[in-house]
Amino acid sequence: MTGNLDNNDATKGRRFNLTVAGTCAAVVVGMVGLSFAAVPLYRMFCQVTGYGGTTQRSAQGASKVLDQTVKVRFDANTSNIPWSFKPEQLQVELKIGETKQIQYVAQNLSDHTTRGRASFNVTPEFAGAYFYKIQCFCFNDTTLKPGEKLEMPVVFYIDPAIVEAEEARGLKTITLSYTMFQVPGDKVSATETKSKTVASN
Repeated sequence: MTGNLDNNDATKGRRFNLTVAGTCAAVVVGMVGLSFAAVPLYRMFCQVTGYGGTTQRSAQGASKVLDQTVKVRFDANTSNIPWSFKPEQLQVELKIGETKQIQYVAQNLSDHTTRGRASFNVTPEFAGAYFYKIQCFCFNDTTLKPGEKLEMPVVFYIDPAIVEAEEARGLKTITLSYTMFQVPGDKVSATETKSKTVASN
């Protein structure tokens, strides 16, 4: 009888240990999964809410255009990339709901190919929830050869719903700002520079 009880206790102990081990493994896997998902989930949250001045994306223009106008200013910066990067015009005035296209211009000032990526935001930050881009160079990386110059269009509109937002009362100007930086781990420049050197020899 005592032997049977000991065996039962040992079996229960092994099952308990396996359960604990399985639970711990599941927690570890879950934490790793969440760490990988954190960035895209945060990005999705920003895009939905406009948090941090994150703009929205749309496949088409607004359903209506209001008589009310707003000014949009354009800003450009570079970070650790040998490019010149600037807007063709510093600001435009447009009707709310009107689709507008403007251009940024980038030029590779280095002697090798580089790949750039643009981060962006709008201020005031709450306006990001109403700033819709239909087309933007910031949706994809841009590769420029030595000396190459490129016009980079942005097509956007301001959602008419912004006039109903309490925080938007008295809003006259929105600033769209981009920072262009070299893609982390970019291997294009090194590869193409080597090819160019071999070809010239």
